[in-house]
Amino acid sequence: MPPILTDICVIGAGSGGLSVAAGAVQMGARVVLIEAGEMGGDCLNTGCVPSKALLAAAKAAEAQRKGFAGIAPATPQIDFAAVKDHVAAVIAQIAPVDSQERFEGLGCTVIRAFARFTSPREVEAGGQLIRARRFVIATGSRPFVPPISGIDTVPYLTNETIFGLLERPGHLIVIGGGPIGMEMAQAHRRLGCAVTVIEAGRVLGREDPELAAVVVDALKAEGIALVEGQPVVRLTGTDGAVEVTLGDGTALKGTHLLLAVGRKVALDGMGLDAAGVAHTAKGVTVDARLRSSNRRIFAVGDAAGGLQFTHVAGWHAGIVIRQAVLGLPARADPGAIPRATYTDPELAQVGLTEAEASALHGPALTVVRAEFGHNDRAITEAKATGLIKVMVVKGRPVGASIVGPQAGELIALWALVLSARLKMSAVAGMVAPYPTLGEVSKRAAGAYFSPQLFANPVLKWIVRFVQRMIP
Repeated sequence: MPPILTDICVIGAGSGGLSVAAGAVQMGARVVLIEAGEMGGDCLNTGCVPSKALLAAAKAAEAQRKGFAGIAPATPQIDFAAVKDHVAAVIAQIAPVDSQERFEGLGCTVIRAFARFTSPREVEAGGQLIRARRFVIATGSRPFVPPISGIDTVPYLTNETIFGLLERPGHLIVIGGGPIGMEMAQAHRRLGCAVTVIEAGRVLGREDPELAAVVVDALKAEGIALVEGQPVVRLTGTDGAVEVTLGDGTALKGTHLLLAVGRKVALDGMGLDAAGVAHTAKGVTVDARLRSSNRRIFAVGDAAGGLQFTHVAGWHAGIVIRQAVLGLPARADPGAIPRATYTDPELAQVGLTEAEASALHGPALTVVRAEFGHNDRAITEAKATGLIKVMVVKGRPVGASIVGPQAGELIALWALVLSARLKMSAVAGMVAPYPTLGEVSKRAAGAYFSPQLFANPVLKWIVRFVQRMIP
């Protein structure tokens, strides 16, 4: 059988791969798209989409449980299996956008098989040989399973399996206190499960400690048990009865175990050595243009070994399209990539944290703050806990951290500010509708200029002089 000749061969139909394929084929390039698993990848099927659908159901349950001013709280009647039906329905509603039929309709050749490089210019998939001018590796990542004693004999869940669980866990033990672990902990607690989170370091350890503490306090108040600074050394148990032994000898018992300790890039068996593609356990080794050591082969998203976010994969896709399809120069600068943890309250970050900015800029750094407790919209909705920090150097923001209601939405403004290299004056001069949560960003920008305006004796002298001169 003769090889399939194409301009671009995309390996992996997750966020990054689908974006490359859709953009390239609609611009006129010949595209072969290869996917061995489900179209849509982790984000649609076992990641972002199902987790946010589950969180939405959990939020509705918590709202009923808490009540509101003048509205009596009530115990929610939770049908756990029906909640999971909602999760499946959300996936099904979005799936056609990522489907094989849609991409074949756009003009892509879609091959549902595992891809393996046989040479620097060819891959084999499903008995077909594909020869392409350019390749894009977009294979994503899988849950990392740590080498804990007993892991091979104890039943456990990951993000790939937990959304298919139809019976509510009695006591869910979560190993890992990062974003995935904390989101799933809160969702299951609000849906009626006892939950314990175990973290070897600090919960949400990558985030600003002051802001992370706001989330931690909120989760503790909801009844989630948090164990920090203790590694897990041994696992024992069977279905419905697991036991976790910590480094200090403490034994914790639960009914279900969720592993949320990070992810491993999915590159095994791809024949990257045959393609001349340098790689490590972290991913394909790429330059700022996302090219591998084989100049014909790019890597995007998790496969590129950097930030593991769906929006990063989509951003990478645009960088690759500009080069591989249009022949234009493009480089990836991750300095303005936002991230969010969708707990309640939410936690979001873009650019440098306060500690990172202080280490890099020293005395030149100014940190300004604004509290949600002074935001009228947050007060009206009884969600006035939280704050924003903006790290500023010579009038230009270098980072922003937000904890509070809709932090994941609010951080987008600061992502734009950093990517466009705007100054604080641009945000201070912005007109925000009243009352909105977005005013908290304008208030933070105003706080940067307040000392110059209200505590400047020279300015006060000028104002007095002007007032005397005005007839």
